[in-house]
Amino acid sequence: MQQTTDARPETANPRTASTQTATAQLGLDARAAVHKTVLMCRPEHFTVSYRINPWMNPELPTSTPLAVEQWQSLHDAYRSLGYDVELIEPIPGLNDMVYAANGGFTLDGHAYGAKFTYEERVPEGPAYMSWFEANGFEVHEPRAINEGEGDFLLSNGAILAGHGFRTTLESHDELRSIFDREVVSLRLVDPSFYHLDTAVAILDESNIAYLPKAFDDASRAELERRYPDAILVDDQDASVLGLNSFGDGRTMLIAERATGFERQLRERGYETVGLDLSELLLGGGGIKCCTLELRR
Repeated sequence: MQQTTDARPETANPRTASTQTATAQLGLDARAAVHKTVLMCRPEHFTVSYRINPWMNPELPTSTPLAVEQWQSLHDAYRSLGYDVELIEPIPGLNDMVYAANGGFTLDGHAYGAKFTYEERVPEGPAYMSWFEANGFEVHEPRAINEGEGDFLLSNGAILAGHGFRTTLESHDELRSIFDREVVSLRLVDPSFYHLDTAVAILDESNIAYLPKAFDDASRAELERRYPDAILVDDQDASVLGLNSFGDGRTMLIAERATGFERQLRERGYETVGLDLSELLLGGGGIKCCTLELRR
């Protein structure tokens, strides 16, 4: 784990730097961490043997030990922040089971299961639903195709719901009936950002960061209306899955290579922890993909 720092040019105007520092400190002082409970899956069987997203290339070598080491750094970072971290047993042959966020969506003690788009990942759905049931959730088996918290993000009481690549609009209707919450449908249009959690980061109860070009015009307009003060992330930071991040309202864990996003967060008063999950990026996932929030 690497704690990132707020580097400033030597030529920066002292008055401006002082003002930015004071503003960030005021924001930090006002931010309270919310206790988190998350589900993770150790990548003991991680490899890239097929291609179901633009990040995957079976011809490139992968290292399972390195993936485990990088995953462990995320696990340990969560524990250091006081998170409760629960684990699901990895299953041989399910290379992508490490991306726990796709395993379902939990809220108010209910768990809406995942029904995967690609054949290679279909067995993950029942595995995660079995875990939910064994751990006290009321499980709702999906009828519609969806990939869990990869496309469903809770923000200010509403569920932001992606569709366009891996999750269908029909699943959004199932969400409404199960959770009785507002569901905001957002259409993803860039194949490199095929899950909502690669294009949107939840910063706290009411703030987000996102990549505008990942959405169609109507969805982008809806995000602009709901979040006029959102952080807009550029292509460079998005390309290392900088938005595939997770936090507790005070501290954000982000890809260490997303230096511009890290700076934007600190200017808003968030603490940041930069991590290297580059091996897991070869499968198309990052910090958030490895993290399923449990809301009992």
